[in-house]
Amino acid sequence: MLQARLALGTFLSVPRLMKLAVVLVLCCSLVPFSFSTPSALAASSLTLDTPTEGSNPTDPIVRVSGTFTDLYDINLIINGVKQVDTHISDPLGTESGTWYYDLDTTKYDGPIELVARGLDSTTRYGVTSPFVIFQVDHPTANVPQVQIVSPQDDAHLTDSTLIKVQATGRNPLENIQVRINGGVWNDTTLSGDSYEYIWNSADLGDKTSSIEARATDNQGNTGKSTTVYVQHGQGNHEPVTIVKQDRAMWLWEKSAYNLVLNPGSRAPLEALTSDTSTFNSSAITTIYLGVFPYDNVDMLEDQRVKVREFLAWAHSHNLKIQACIAGGTVPAYFGSYTRYQKYAVRELEKVINFNLSSDSNERFDGVNIDVEPYIMPEFKSQKPAMQTQYLDLLQKMVDRRNLSELNLPLGPAVPRWYDSSDTASNITWHGQTKWLSEHVQDLMDYISIMDYTDSASGIISGAQGEIAYANSINKPNSVIVGVETLDISNSGDPETITFREEGRTYMENTLNTVKQAFANSASYGGIAMHHYDSIRALPSQWGPNAIFWNLPTPDTTPPGPLTRPLTAQTFDYQTIQLNYGRAYDNSDVDGYRIYRGTNPTFQPGPQNVVADARGLNFSDTGLLSGTTYYYKVAAVDISGNVGPYSNVISATTEQTDLKPLSIKSMTVTYNGSKAKVTVRVKDYNTGQEIPVKMYGRFTNLFGKYVSFNSTASSAGTADSESVTVTSGLGGFSPQRILSAGYYWASAYDSTHLATVSWPQ
Repeated sequence: MLQARLALGTFLSVPRLMKLAVVLVLCCSLVPFSFSTPSALAASSLTLDTPTEGSNPTDPIVRVSGTFTDLYDINLIINGVKQVDTHISDPLGTESGTWYYDLDTTKYDGPIELVARGLDSTTRYGVTSPFVIFQVDHPTANVPQVQIVSPQDDAHLTDSTLIKVQATGRNPLENIQVRINGGVWNDTTLSGDSYEYIWNSADLGDKTSSIEARATDNQGNTGKSTTVYVQHGQGNHEPVTIVKQDRAMWLWEKSAYNLVLNPGSRAPLEALTSDTSTFNSSAITTIYLGVFPYDNVDMLEDQRVKVREFLAWAHSHNLKIQACIAGGTVPAYFGSYTRYQKYAVRELEKVINFNLSSDSNERFDGVNIDVEPYIMPEFKSQKPAMQTQYLDLLQKMVDRRNLSELNLPLGPAVPRWYDSSDTASNITWHGQTKWLSEHVQDLMDYISIMDYTDSASGIISGAQGEIAYANSINKPNSVIVGVETLDISNSGDPETITFREEGRTYMENTLNTVKQAFANSASYGGIAMHHYDSIRALPSQWGPNAIFWNLPTPDTTPPGPLTRPLTAQTFDYQTIQLNYGRAYDNSDVDGYRIYRGTNPTFQPGPQNVVADARGLNFSDTGLLSGTTYYYKVAAVDISGNVGPYSNVISATTEQTDLKPLSIKSMTVTYNGSKAKVTVRVKDYNTGQEIPVKMYGRFTNLFGKYVSFNSTASSAGTADSESVTVTSGLGGFSPQRILSAGYYWASAYDSTHLATVSWPQ
């Protein structure tokens, strides 16, 4: 989920799962996530050939490489915490060939675990290579190991406490420090084989405290311990209370960091959450706030004062804020693996430690856990290994929360089919055999079902089993019903999953029906919507009569300048990667407008807008090879005001033997039932039409994903699904275009998006 994130909403069984592949696009997230390819559909393949398992290469730059068949968007995952794009060679235009990435191993010491992932050309399911572990020997990159040996978890302290820490590393250690309740880091003193700090723990009353340790070596490498939770007197002794969340809303890190770092972003949030009249909707009262690190900032470590300010503001505006955490890994679902669970637990500890160090009105009201193990291939192929690892992770999280004795409800986001799919049935854990959903509900304080379908009957049936089970185990307010508004057509079928096509009016009517159906169920805790950005952009309906949400008070003040200079780096023959700093605004910064030119004195304007990027980086692709491009970037707020332009920066694409192709023409028509797209593609240099295979999706009121062919003498065409309405808006967006000996120079298309609106 992620980032965010999207789950299979309409799956009632494994066969149904095979038919309706959905890719998780984080929204939040910084990277694409996807469901693993079911074996019945598997035609594609992905290998990771070098380095080999157990090898010990001595060159500092190691070429990681492999082959792929019928795949695209191939990424490499490094040690479960970093994901990078790879370079591919596909001269025949069949989405088959070789891939590579040159890994700088000087940043690592010891084992490095690698795995590659790509998307199936036809199904768009994720396909994973085998994992490979190899060894490197770079002592200067060694991270110290540090552990608190005394006191231990749940110790009851008196007036003075001796804290003992053990730390080791391959480099000389310079600083070993401890931190109590999120305060300052205190230096320790070496005594024998441990490092000691005497803490005056008198007069704390009934309180639970957190103790952390860190060690830094002479190379600047820092390692951190797990947290130890100790008790004074009776401890916090706060019973966990589950209250209704209706309505809740996921809000991912791009918007979350705006809210924390840019106070102006809070007024639009307050306006949207309290607006009940524009769409005849309920007020939003609970936010699942993505607190993951973003743009090298960890809000729970680096911006604690500003997080507290935001939480105090939110509580004063009748909003409850739950911290939304994932696996502490990239991709997020890797946090389910036992070997990576320490990262996920650390994410929870950061929330616990933040709350322990904060006043009551500056604390998070709960934790929403977005770790989705079903995305891993083992969830199906090695049942129940992944299922039980996931339950073990949730148990560890509950145990850590219980040690803190905080009133901090924990609730995972779960797909609707944990009580109906074969992959979730008959799971034996701790001696009990149940549906996976029932194990999760036994363990956790609440669940948020990703009940992603767009009909009232479908939503109700998807949640009914969990509602009934929660009633049977006496867990009131513990089932939250989640719905989707994200435009997910690049990967799944919005006709059945999201309200993106139908619009806000239809969605609100549907949610009213759902709410009435569960009104008398004690376990029903409300509705959660995914997510803030897409809800803010969702109209009442698509067409000439659409109503969009707007700020109640017009804003004419533009955002400020970027806080970090624009940089550009060549990736390959068609892609240049941009990075830039955050801008601030009296309202909310909606995104960053990318301008491109071919000379250093170009003037930004509508004619050279590349895109509006949501985040603080952008990959400009579909460029001509061997060409120098110049860029400027400006922030844009939610009212459309454009801030000052950045510095100009340039980069030159690499050379390639592939020839560029581009769209010559593209039109969309509507016949009263279906939309039809007609596309012609040309050799960019000669202008001659060429045969291609195209993948793309219909947009707005439509949403179907299609593939079709064109020839050198005839256009390619495709039809949408049937939609019969008297007024509407729809379009078509190409996604991939393939032809032997060519690459798609999309920056030189005659148009990127064709639309049709009716009545005219």
